[in-house]
Amino acid sequence: MQTTGQSGRKQIFQESEQGSMSIQWFPGHMHLTRKAIEERIKEIDVVIELLDARLPGSSANPMLAQLTAKKPALKVLNKQDLADPVCTALWLAHYNAMPGTRALGLDAGMAAPARALVQACHALAPNRGSMVKPMRVLICGIPNVGKSTLINTLKGKRAARTGDEAGVTKLEQRIVLADGFYLFDTPGVLWPRIIVAKSGYNLAVSGAIGRNAFNEEEVALELLDYVRQHYASNLEARYKLEEVTGQTDEQLLEAIGRKRGALLGGGRVNLQKAAELVIHDFRSGILGGMTLETPDEFGQWLAHGQKLDAERQVKKDAIELDRAIRFKKLPR
Repeated sequence: MQTTGQSGRKQIFQESEQGSMSIQWFPGHMHLTRKAIEERIKEIDVVIELLDARLPGSSANPMLAQLTAKKPALKVLNKQDLADPVCTALWLAHYNAMPGTRALGLDAGMAAPARALVQACHALAPNRGSMVKPMRVLICGIPNVGKSTLINTLKGKRAARTGDEAGVTKLEQRIVLADGFYLFDTPGVLWPRIIVAKSGYNLAVSGAIGRNAFNEEEVALELLDYVRQHYASNLEARYKLEEVTGQTDEQLLEAIGRKRGALLGGGRVNLQKAAELVIHDFRSGILGGMTLETPDEFGQWLAHGQKLDAERQVKKDAIELDRAIRFKKLPR
C-alpha cells in the first residue's frame, strides 16, 4: 500500500491502519438511512449507486453492496468531467465486467447523459416500467456525490435540495420521473468503519466526510503525495512550481502557500490556509481532471485493509475471551 515518504506522517498512517481509522464519519441519521434502505430494497427493481469518478473504489459503499446484493445495479461515475478520462475508462470496464451490473460516466449537470439512466434501468429490468408493473429504482451513494443535482436534472426542476456540504439530504424522497417510473432518493450514507486507510483520505478530500471529522493539513498532504507522482504537471501549471516530483509533500504545501499568499507574520506560511486552498482547487477541478485511484491500486489497498481488519478482529476476540475467562471464570 502506498504511503507518504515522510517518516512522521507515515507513522501516523500506519498506526491508524492498525487500530481504527483516523478518519471516520457516521452521523446518527445514517443509521436511520441504513434501516430505511433495508426496508425499501424489498420492492426495488434496480439500484443506482452514484460514485465519485475521481475515487470510484473508495466511494463505493460496501454496506450498500451488502444491502442491495441481489438487485440489478447501475454504477454511475458522477463528476466525470473532474476526473482523468483514461482512468474513468478503466473503472467503467471494471464495473461493466461484473454480473448484473452496468456502468456509465456522467456529469450530473448535463441533461442528455442524465436521461441515459432511465434507458439503462430499462435494460437491467426490461419487464418493468408500465403502469401495471412500474419501475421502482433506488438511488443511493455517499454524501456530496451529486445525487440531488442529478435528480433535479432528471426531473427538470428543483425536486431535491442541493449543497456543497456532506449530508444535505436527510429524508427519503419518492419522485415520479415518468409514467410507471418511480425513483426513491435516500440521504447520502457512508459505512460505520472505513478499513481502507487511503479511502478515508480520498473521501475526505472529495467532500464526502464532514469537515470536523478530519485535519485539512493531513488530508492535503496525502493528496499532494498522490498528485505529485501521477499529475505533477497539473501542480506545476496551477501553482507555477518547478520539479515538484523532487520535493516532499511538506515542501510542496509550503511552496503552494507562499505562491498563493497564505502567510502569517514574519513570512511564515499558514499551512492550514494552504491546505484549504489545495483541497478547494481539487474539489472545484481547478487542478485539472485527475483520479486518485485505479482499479488495481484500490484492489491492493482493499486487500491490505481486509488483512489488517482480520488481524484486528483476531486480537479483539482474544481480548474478549481473556476477559470472559477472568471475570466470568470460564474454564480455560
